This record gives sequence, structure tokens and C-alpha cells, in this order.
Amino acid sequence: MLIDLKKIACFGVAGNFTGHLEQAGEDKDFTKVKTAEANAPKAVFPTYIPEIGAHTPEFLGTFPFDDYSIIFPEGEEKLQIEPECAIVFDVEWTSDKVTALHPVVFGAANDCSIRKQGATKISQKKNWGPASKGFASNYLKVDNLSEGCILDRYRIASFLVRDGKVYPYGEDSAVKDYSYFYEKLIAWLIDRLNNQKDEGPAENINLYLNEANRPTRILVSVGATRYTEYGQTNFLQVGDDALVVVYPGDVYSQEEIIHRAERDNLEEDDISVLRQEIIIRN
Repeated sequence: MLIDLKKIACFGVAGNFTGHLEQAGEDKDFTKVKTAEANAPKAVFPTYIPEIGAHTPEFLGTFPFDDYSIIFPEGEEKLQIEPECAIVFDVEWTSDKVTALHPVVFGAANDCSIRKQGATKISQKKNWGPASKGFASNYLKVDNLSEGCILDRYRIASFLVRDGKVYPYGEDSAVKDYSYFYEKLIAWLIDRLNNQKDEGPAENINLYLNEANRPTRILVSVGATRYTEYGQTNFLQVGDDALVVVYPGDVYSQEEIIHRAERDNLEEDDISVLRQEIIIRN
């Protein structure tokens, strides 16, 4: 199945792994955000909208995904890998509301983020131009998001490769350990896509989607894992490689994934891998 990201509205989920926002220093941004449960995600945020309307920020119309590189943003210093599992959904609409989401494929994603003060919206830290995001081209099929589905087997690992050495960057985590997953995640996403207000760091997603002529397919990066101590304290530099791996934990051990990362030997039919070099704009 061919997925053309340029035609797909793309989003991320903030706060779907307990502890990540605190590590990223972004928990203060959400102090006024009310959630149904303490461990609920905080918001859906846009990273790319294929058709920009009058109320949609213009920068969201810039296609930010690149399979092979991240362009370091000018004037910034603190850039971090956001290792995630991303899922592409087919979308059903009734009038101006989303009524159903059907998973199609999943894969490794880097929802790369700038750590900076003063950004009023999450999206301002996410799409700073071309090559500011990544979704693996070797994505995998998924036909449902219920307990017992293929994603139960999968884990998320991430690494920073610097001067030929491989450093674990995010905690190796099971996909099913997201705070919200399965049908609960889908119900929450539908609610946020329809009802999220333009408040604090959040935006009115339903307005953006309707201005984009109600796209029938979206990509959602489900949430970033917690960082290792190394990942929390080491920011990306030009010349580094950012590596995100979504792999079946019943086939490969965590140790084998690390060894394969060290040998650059992760190309397998059941592994989704994204490797991006950090570069400067020509």
C-alpha cells in the first residue's frame, strides 16, 4: 500500500507516555489543560495540513517529512529526537465531524522537537520547515487497533549515533504501554479532532480539517517515549544520526536491536526503521 504523506493531514499526541512531558520540560505548558483522567494525553497537535485555509497557520502547509535527514533549525540549540510509533488512519466523516478512524499502516516516526521558551502552540516547536520530521518508508500493515492486534508484539527503540557510537536515546518501550491505546485512543482522538478548542498550547483541529476539505486519511504520531538519562541530557548536533526502530519484541531482543543498530543492520521485513542525518541547510 502506497502512502503519500503530502496528501495526508499529520498530527501528534502530547503526553501519552507518563513522564515524557516532565523530562522535556513541557509539563508547565499544560497546567491549565483539563483531562478526564490523570494519565490522559493532553492534546492533539498538527504538524502538517495539506490544504491551508484562512484560519490555519501558514507554516503548517510546509511539508516537513524527510526519510533521510533533519535540517537543524537556524538560531536554535536544543533539538531532540521524539521516538514514536505513528499510525495512518482512514477517516470517516459525517457532515463536519469525524465519526470513525480505521488504522491502515504503522511505522517508526521521529516527531523531532525544538525545546524553546515562548512558543504559544505545540506546533510551533514541530514544523520549522522541510526535513523537520520523519516517518519510516518501510511501514507495516495493521487492520485493527484492539487488544491482540499485531501492535501488541511491537516495541519502540531509539538511538543517537555520534562519531560512530550508538547511544540509546529513548527507553525501549512496548507500543501497547501508551497511556491511551486501542479503542480508548481512537475514541479520544475522534473527540479531540472534533471538539478540541484553541486554548493554551492546543489548537482547533476540527477547523483546520474542515478548511482542508475533510481529508479522508490522517497520520497520528501516538506519543514519544520517555528518555534515557543520555537522551534527556544530550541534544542533537549537526553530523549526528537520529535512529528510531519499531520492532517485534517476540522476534528480536532489546540487546539484538542495539547490536543491529551498531552494525547498521536493521533492514528486515518485520522492522520499521527511520534513520535521519542531522544536517544544516545549504
